[in-house]
Amino acid sequence: MRFAIATVDRYQLVLDAFVEAGWEPVKIFSTNLLSPRDSNSTMLSRAEQLRVPIQLSRIVPDDLADLARMGCVALVVAGHPWRVPDWRKYMPYAINFHPSPLPLARGPYPQCRAIRERRREWGVTFHKLALEFDSGDVLAQSHFPMHEHETHESLELKIQLALAPLALQVARELPTLWAAATPQQGGEYWPYDTDADRTLDFSQSVDEIMLTVRSCGLLECIAPLPDNTLHVSRAEAWQQQHLFEPGTLVHRHGRQLIVAARDGFVALLDWSPLSAEARRMQRRRSGQG
Repeated sequence: MRFAIATVDRYQLVLDAFVEAGWEPVKIFSTNLLSPRDSNSTMLSRAEQLRVPIQLSRIVPDDLADLARMGCVALVVAGHPWRVPDWRKYMPYAINFHPSPLPLARGPYPQCRAIRERRREWGVTFHKLALEFDSGDVLAQSHFPMHEHETHESLELKIQLALAPLALQVARELPTLWAAATPQQGGEYWPYDTDADRTLDFSQSVDEIMLTVRSCGLLECIAPLPDNTLHVSRAEAWQQQHLFEPGTLVHRHGRQLIVAARDGFVALLDWSPLSAEARRMQRRRSGQG
């Protein structure tokens, strides 16, 4: 059977699973609206290897009509940033991968909040692509444990590990799973994190501060200091009695900064005065990628 996929590099394994299961790709949709942690270089190379066209703009109805003319029977979506038009008159199947145990945590990027809420379990889901984001009937789902000191990066890797066998199952059993799909009941929508969600509050305990650090990981949290605001990708902390006001910069060694917290100190190790997104745009303007 022929299929098209809309995805980014970190979920390329969904494409690979469908190819392994014997599906024939006819087109890849990706994006040039990449976050600082994303790329489409691998996807571009994979499209060349498979000798299929790749499109870096949003899917429009004419694209769906073209897929239908090519005999495409399924559209697979995994990490695509744009809403897909109503596909139902063009092909029998359209499915979406979501990095949460639906119906919990519908929304664009639930991973950071899952860590902040100290969830003990998480999961991944394939569901029918519906007009309302992440609301379609569930085809298949996998759950896994989260640990006490989960980080953004460890959770993302766990998601990819859980996704690989689940994608292969869906690819091999799509018609059966489609017919037996379960409607979602209840649940809730989680919007994008705000800057407030990502900002370190040095009046909190070091445990609470490091929870925010871990939840953001390489996406960067925000550290407001008296003379500057820093975007931090790595920090350490420890409990220690002191007489400093929380938020005081108490020590500097090169680029390593120690800031007082309520019950200890936070060491800011990797940081920039610019956000990752601002640095990415700066590199683009200078022609460095």
